[in-house]
Amino acid sequence: MFTFPLTYSFFGLYIMVMVAVSKFPKRGYIGLVLIAIGWFLAWVRPDGIQFFWENSFLLLWVGYALVVDGLNWRRTGTSLFSRNQKAYIGMFLLSIPGWWLFEFLNLFLQNWHYLHNRPIGPLEYAVRSSLHFSVVIPAVLSTAELWASSRLLVGSLRWRRIAISNKRLVTFILVGIVMLVSVIAFPHYCFPLVWVSLYLIFDSMNMLLGAPSLFRYIERGNWRPVLALALGALTCGVFWEMWNFYAFPKWIYTIPFVDVLHIFEMPVLGYLGYLPFGLEVYALYILLIEVFGLKRTFFYGGKGYVQL
Repeated sequence: MFTFPLTYSFFGLYIMVMVAVSKFPKRGYIGLVLIAIGWFLAWVRPDGIQFFWENSFLLLWVGYALVVDGLNWRRTGTSLFSRNQKAYIGMFLLSIPGWWLFEFLNLFLQNWHYLHNRPIGPLEYAVRSSLHFSVVIPAVLSTAELWASSRLLVGSLRWRRIAISNKRLVTFILVGIVMLVSVIAFPHYCFPLVWVSLYLIFDSMNMLLGAPSLFRYIERGNWRPVLALALGALTCGVFWEMWNFYAFPKWIYTIPFVDVLHIFEMPVLGYLGYLPFGLEVYALYILLIEVFGLKRTFFYGGKGYVQL
């Protein structure tokens, strides 16, 4: 396991090399400062400033989102923030109800639990949790965009096409509902289905509504957005688990059958859940936009822009 100084040094060296080779936007440098401050507060927890290290997660992940957005802009000349600042801010707002949905499902799953450094009332818990949940969508989608513009996924633009009919979409929704009911009714055995069921429901609904959908890309044989979102969520997952490990407050896991061979607090097999989670984040974001009647932003897919 990496120690704090060693991990900090490797990450800092990587970022310095990345930003030194070419121009980096101001928001990226602001993000680096927020990460440096947040990381120190999260793992060192200095005496006398408890309020700040209790909320260091927010500093870390706002910083992370800004740095990744800056890397996207540096690589491609565009990013979520630069294309539509209002939509980018909206991602933070929509992320709050998005993650509360997973918190509701965890009432049945009991797969993750939060450890607090002191007693915390329901109002404070709701407010602080909502602020911290706000970073999920922008972090995942920004990281997915970074993966989408990489050469590693070039070959995924022309893979096998899969015909997606309305009948098949309705079937996907019904299968997703059955999975979700199974998760609630038999959480001990069906808990992995939570990371697939919501995607099948939400993305199918999006396509039926005429909104952007990953199924629409798959139908054209373009698998790059799917892979980018999966890898984006997995990348975020590694940082989530790493920064959480020495933090307090923090979360821990209780996952049936696979609670062995941990990397940080997460069992190794648990990281597989991040792959479909990226697809769920995308589908949920699109659905929330449709529900609230908001304007869409744009997602970089490698050869131009596709509406997100």
